[in-house]
Formats: sequence, C-alpha cells, structure tokens
Amino acid sequence: MDVILPQLGETVIEATITSWLVAVGDLVALDEPLYEVSTDKVDSEVPSPGAGILVEILVEEGETIGVGTRLAVIADAAPAASIDQTLDTVSLPGDIPIVQSREQADPSISPHDDRVTSPVVRRLIVEHGLDVTTITGTGEAGRITRRDVLDVVHRTGPAVEESRGSTALSDDDDRIPFDNIRRRTAEHMVRSKATSAHVYTSIEVDYERIEHLRSAHQAAWKAAEGFSLTYLPFIVRAFCEAAREFPRVNASIEGESIVVHAELNVGLAVDLDFKGLVAPVVRNSAGRGLRSLAREIRDLATRARSKRLEPDEIVGGTFTITNMGPFGTLMTLPIINQPQVAILATDSIRKKPVALEGPDGDDLIAVHPIGVLALTWDHRAFDGAYAATFLRTMRDILETRDWESELK
Repeated sequence: MDVILPQLGETVIEATITSWLVAVGDLVALDEPLYEVSTDKVDSEVPSPGAGILVEILVEEGETIGVGTRLAVIADAAPAASIDQTLDTVSLPGDIPIVQSREQADPSISPHDDRVTSPVVRRLIVEHGLDVTTITGTGEAGRITRRDVLDVVHRTGPAVEESRGSTALSDDDDRIPFDNIRRRTAEHMVRSKATSAHVYTSIEVDYERIEHLRSAHQAAWKAAEGFSLTYLPFIVRAFCEAAREFPRVNASIEGESIVVHAELNVGLAVDLDFKGLVAPVVRNSAGRGLRSLAREIRDLATRARSKRLEPDEIVGGTFTITNMGPFGTLMTLPIINQPQVAILATDSIRKKPVALEGPDGDDLIAVHPIGVLALTWDHRAFDGAYAATFLRTMRDILETRDWESELK
C-alpha cells in the first residue's frame, strides 16, 4: 500500500514532513499516527491509511512536497516470505533489530542507541560525528528526532564570534533555529505591524453575576458536559451580541475597501505548549447559545493541542479572541490577525474592591471578580469612539444579561 500525502484542506497544496512517528520495519495499525506534517496553516499528525509493516520511507523529514506525493510503503503483515524479499535487518547494540528497506540499509550509518529509529536521524548523527548518548530525545518514549540532532549541530557547530549589534555570543549560548510554526508566526506578526495602524482600548468588567451563576451550576454542568464552565464562552457570546450593533469590528481590509462580513466566525488563539499559537475558528458564532459555544470551544482547543485540527478549521476567521486569563495577566495588547481589523484579549479575572451605590444612594465597598477586556483595532477601519462604545456594550452585556436562561 502506498502512503500518499492527502488533501489536508481546500487551500493546502503542499506540506513539510516534520517527523516520522514510526520507523521502517514497525507494525502500523489503521489510523495510528504515522507522521507529523506542517503546512502554512497548521501542524498536525496524519494517521496511517492502512495496517501492516512500514517497509519504506520515500520522503525524508524536513522535505516539502505537494499533495498526492508518494511518501512511504506499507506492506501486508503476512505472509512473512514476501516481506523478507524487500527488507534487510540490521542489528544494533543490545540485539535490538531495526528493519530497513534495501535502499536505506547501511550499517556504516547505524547509531549506537536504540532510541534512534529514523534512517534520516541515523545518517545525520553519523554525518556530523555526534555521540548519540549526549543527545536528548524529545520524541515519543525518548525517541531522537531530526530536530533534536539539528539542535545539537547548531549548538556545537562553529562558534559565532559576534552577533549583529554589540552582544557577543559565547559557547554556552543556546542557538535555537526557528521551526515552521515559529517562522510563520514571526512573519505574520511583523507583516501585521507594518500593515495596520494599531490602536489599543481597554475596559474593566465586573463578572459578579456570571461568577454567581458559575458557582451555582458548575457541578451540574461538569457532570453533563464533562468539562468546567469557564468565563470564555460568556465573553464569546457577549462579543457576538455586541458585534450586531458594531459590525465594523467583524471586518477585514482589502485594498482601499473595508469588507464587513455577513458571517461571524470567531478565531480563538490556542497556545501549543509554548511552541507556537494556532487560532481554530468557531464558525457561524452569531445566534448560538452559551452551551453550544462552550462545547465547540472546548473541542477545538483540545484538538489543537493534540495536533488533530484540520487545516480548514483555522481559516476563514473574521475576528480573533486571545485568552490570556489562565496565565494571570493584567492587560494584554495583542497584534491584529491580518486581514482582520481587530482582536480582543481577555485577561485574568481577580477579586478586587469596587465602589457600589447602596439602596439609599450611599457609597458601598464590595469585593467582586474584575477583569480587563483589551481591544486592538485598526484605525483605518474605525475610530476611537466606535471602539470604546463597542467595548462598553460588551461590558453591559456581560454584567446585566440574563445568563440563567442560557443554561437551560
């Protein structure tokens, strides 16, 4: 069976093989993660299209190929005689067999560690004369990946006497090359700063009513849904309501025009274990209830962190929300996700003293959960009064809406 690079999304025409998750000679189950792939949209794991033995890898880690390219060959696990005709077995120290295709089998490049399973990794180790025992594997079960080897090569290669500017580099400095997602993020963010006239406006929100609701319903919610009810679905719901009155926040810039989108598709920035960001999209967000939004937010975030998003699930966003609250931040000023015209940051919600008006008009002090909503917006699309009034409307919805009815 040939393993072919599948169509990973309507707009994806090529991808980079970042790592093979199984080695030549390994038994592979149907739908078992076979390799990791990086596109200009997202990094994800691709499952095996069939079961059997991986007998040949045709595309090395780090290569960029087009959709439909033949990547590898999987043979039926039986009969064994037919497999023996195409495989060689190379014994490594410790009598651990590694099975390779005849084209790739080369005892001269075999490493001295059973954590090395990829032919590409074995060759890199030998080519650079590395001691495999000094390489820390970051792959599954301590497997040494191509990236692990290249990191060592960069750290132990020719010393760089001086960087641009006045900061000298020492032998102890750790040089970490950009991976694909880091490179794409950097390019996108720099381009955004050069494109949009970034302005920042923020407002404080009192979450007292929402917190009472969450406390009262948290146990029942978690029993029914399997996850906790957070503040984020309330914020997304409030945004959808406010955007009806202020449609220009749900727009993009195309040339000399502002395109106000009929559909509201909210992208939610998800951190990938400090290795990058991805923003899966909650499509057709307008008009959806709190429970429906919460379920999809949870599903998208979970699959984003496990690299199970489809490329089409991170395109088509018309507005982006980045939730820094779990990290304890006070106020985040994010960069606009082009070609959108605004992005909203939700920061931590903390108990703070607030001034209230009592029933007799007297001033009272109470402790309420307070959080900041910070909007970054493009001054080409609208002005400060529009942005401020939009945020005030969001605040009023969060503080006064009958959220109890949303949970029914």
